Amino acid sequence: MSAHCQLTGAKPGFGNAISHSHRRTPRRFDPNIQHKRYRLPGEGRTVRLTLSARAIRTVDSIGIEAAVARIRARGGKV
Repeated sequence: MSAHCQLTGAKPGFGNAISHSHRRTPRRFDPNIQHKRYRLPGEGRTVRLTLSARAIRTVDSIGIEAAVARIRARGGKV
């Protein structure tokens, strides 16, 4: 599974790790991805979403129904 958030679309950033001697090597900056289960009362089932920590806070504030609507509007499958 890739490090990709279903709600916000957060994905890894790329850059360089710079050592003390200033040598540069490639590295990835991964988002804080978590797997979280939510109950969808409108559909009578639970869904397992792959969300970043920031997106989990967003779901807590806007509600799971609105979050699923946003994911589907982005073209994601829930």
